[in-house]
This record gives sequence, C-alpha cells and structure tokens, in this order.
Amino acid sequence: MENKINSYYETLRALTEKMSAKDSQGRYLSLQQGLERSVRLICVCRKNGRKMIFIGNGASASIASHMATDFWKNGKVRAMALNDAALLTCISNDFGYEHVFEKPIEMFANRGDIIVAISSSGQSKNILKAVQMGIMKGCRVITLSGFKKSNPLCSLGDVNFYVPFSSFGIVEVLHHSICHCLLDTVVTTLTH
Repeated sequence: MENKINSYYETLRALTEKMSAKDSQGRYLSLQQGLERSVRLICVCRKNGRKMIFIGNGASASIASHMATDFWKNGKVRAMALNDAALLTCISNDFGYEHVFEKPIEMFANRGDIIVAISSSGQSKNILKAVQMGIMKGCRVITLSGFKKSNPLCSLGDVNFYVPFSSFGIVEVLHHSICHCLLDTVVTTLTH
C-alpha cells in the first residue's frame, strides 16, 4: 500500500513537469506560458464585464461547478457552469446529448466570453460541439484535456492545456490544479 501511495504522488509530481499547453495555431507553450496567457484572457474578460462558461461531463462537471463558483466569488468574474439537471435532461431529450452544452452556449454566450472546456479524453462530442459553437459566437476558449496528445479538443482553444496521462483520476486532479492556479493568479491581480 505504501508503494502505491508514494507512486501516486510521484506520478503527480512528475506530470506537473510534463504538462504542456498549445496556442490556437498549435504552437507549443510551456505550462507557465499557457497559464500566463489564460490569466490575461480572464482578466480581460473580467474587465469587460464578460463571463466564463465552464463545461464538463461527470467529474469534469464537478470541477466546472466548483471553479465557476470560485471564479465568481473569489475572482470577481461573472461565471457559470452548464450542468443544471433540468437543463441537461431537457436538451438531451429534445436535441440529443451531443448538443447538451452547444445549445445553451448558442443561447447565452456572447462575444468576448470565455468557454472553459474540461474533458479528460478530449473526445467528448458534446464538449467539441460546444467549443465550436463558442468559437462561432466569438468566445475565447481555454481547454483542458489528457489521454492522447492528438485528441481533438487540445487544438480548438486559444490556450489548450494537456496532461500526458491516461488515468481519469490523475488527469482530473491536474485539471483542477490548473484551474486553481489560474484563479489564484487572477485573485492576486485584484490586490495589485
């Protein structure tokens, strides 16, 4: 058991050094550069009174809810997560689950908003459709994905964070850490 626990945290530590980001042209960025670009996008969003819209399935939906609340409360950014049960079941029933985030983004997103798309695999059709709709609406996009480096999500955003691992738990923990790093950095800009 001790070896498993040590291995888990050693894997997290090692992966923090291997995480990367790409810009919208597919150029690789260091994690630091990706975080800095994202913070600038979020600060512009806040300054211009725009909002952040967080989307994700399953555990990524939990991250989306948590971070939307924290960005609103602590980061002073208008933020929301699209995971209300009535909304999800209505759109799934009427349009199909692949449109569950796309339709609300079509209705509620405005030019200059930021879509934060969280998908461990980077292959969820509903996330990909939502991001494409956000781009059509003039939104900025930050993506967080893992598993395969060639996943479709990691090339759609203005900044695309990638965790090079294929275990949901590890990828989710590191996605959450990226979101908290962004938030904590944004919060420090409020006091300086």
